[in-house]
Amino acid sequence: MTDDFRSQPSITFWIIGGAALIWNLFGMIIYVGQVTATPEALAEGGYTPEQIAFVEATPAWVTSAFALAVTTGVLGSILLLLRKALALPVFVLSLVAILAQNVYSHVLNDAVAVFGSGVLVIPTTVIVIAVALVWYSRSVKAKGWIS
Repeated sequence: MTDDFRSQPSITFWIIGGAALIWNLFGMIIYVGQVTATPEALAEGGYTPEQIAFVEATPAWVTSAFALAVTTGVLGSILLLLRKALALPVFVLSLVAILAQNVYSHVLNDAVAVFGSGVLVIPTTVIVIAVALVWYSRSVKAKGWIS
């Protein structure tokens, strides 16, 4: 087997990279929806006054962490698809921003008390996928598929 053959990514690489980009673009859409939502829109969406107050009280640093998480997630996905090793530290930065955002919501504030236990499903999924993208980008870097 030649080095050139080993450095060529499999079809799975392209599928994972494409899925990562779609996932992170979806996160960007959620972010934009959150920062543009008015209290009236939240109420129309079924939020209780307590939930609206929770959302409205979110500090700027948490909103910034959310922006950083989704922006670096999209950038990391693009870098992965471009086969750039810079994808790895960018995905790590995205993970750190995700964790910071969730520390606020679930440790410093009790989002479960306001929204119910279902509020843990999406953040847990996001963290698992972010960890998987860090692991995957490290793995494909070791294989020489990104450089």
